[in-house]
Amino acid sequence: MAPQANDLQKYNPGIICRILLTLCTACIQTVGTRSVLNSPSSVLNLPTIPDKVTPMLPETFQLSDENLSLLQDNENDPETKPGLFQGDMALNDEVYNYWRVGLRWDVFPEKLWKNRTVPYVISPLYDTESYITIYKAITTINFMTCVKFVPWDGKAKDYLLIWPIKYPAGCWSYVGRYGGPQIVSLEPPDINSDNCIGSEGRPMHELLHALGLFHEQSRSDRDKFVKINLDNVIPAFKNNFNKQSLKNTTYKFEYDYDSIMHYGPYFFSANKSKPTITPKHSASRMGQRKMMSKTDCLKINDLYGCLGKSPFYRRKYYTMCNYLGL
Repeated sequence: MAPQANDLQKYNPGIICRILLTLCTACIQTVGTRSVLNSPSSVLNLPTIPDKVTPMLPETFQLSDENLSLLQDNENDPETKPGLFQGDMALNDEVYNYWRVGLRWDVFPEKLWKNRTVPYVISPLYDTESYITIYKAITTINFMTCVKFVPWDGKAKDYLLIWPIKYPAGCWSYVGRYGGPQIVSLEPPDINSDNCIGSEGRPMHELLHALGLFHEQSRSDRDKFVKINLDNVIPAFKNNFNKQSLKNTTYKFEYDYDSIMHYGPYFFSANKSKPTITPKHSASRMGQRKMMSKTDCLKINDLYGCLGKSPFYRRKYYTMCNYLGL
């Protein structure tokens, strides 16, 4: 006999959420490993590929040959590799000023994706395994939030180009919606490293930048929670540890060590045996790139108005975040 609606009340909603997400992930993994899979897009019905685009590229880099060598020699995280603002964020002056003074995106809604919808294109240059990893990250965000990544239909003016950019290489993204084709760069694995696609957490980090999230450790109140060891930061990258202005910044959520948007303890370290960030409280998962934290999930849902749509949706997304987020 099929279960009735009332029967669901007997079960913990978190268990139901985890089962559903596990089933979604399992389906994606099964599709990705089929021997008949000659092209990921042929099975997953993924986006149209544009014939020709001229996407915006970052204007400002921090990398000299000497600094690039230091990052490579010290085996720093692939998010530090591009040499952009705080490593992996491509900003123009306008968005940098938003970050610096801590203004919320709801003051500038034109920087958010319209109708909570993000068209995307995944490059055909990725192999099947990388393609599936990126797709899993997208599916997870779609499942846990009211923001929806959808295959580009060839018509939408604004969309993400998820692409293995050669220069600057590494993992990087613009923050928020810039307009037109917008790059999310994910360097594929090579013989030396998993780079940006070792797990779905790496693509997820960059996709959350594209939705509008900044790095957690740049909050104005961060000194209550972490110590920045500037004496061990590669000198050219010390400004990556600047924080937002206290005067204009307010936060709805507590500082989150578990955030997928938090630096790891050795980011930009001159001496890899010594940390650049030391937590002042227990923080075993600081710098994790596995899954959105509970707070990451709530931030996206709050930023895009998912928590205020109705009591039903508020409960739905709070449940998703609290039970599926780290």
